[in-house]
Amino acid sequence: MRSLLIIILLAMLAGVGYFAYSALSVDGEPIPTEGYVALALGAGFSVIVGVGLMALLFFSSRRGFDEPPHFK
Repeated sequence: MRSLLIIILLAMLAGVGYFAYSALSVDGEPIPTEGYVALALGAGFSVIVGVGLMALLFFSSRRGFDEPPHFK
């Protein structure tokens, strides 16, 4: 079972490598400045959302909001 999982994961890695290579080897126009700005804003927004969600996770864990209810 473990060897089947390793084979599937290696096949997925090979597929990702193929698609990455094919995307990087395409001839065409370079990305305009607006594209780089949009890429930077999207990546920055994603990082801000991720940091905010992790902060909420730690806050709720330390305050005890993640504990199961205790009925008396």
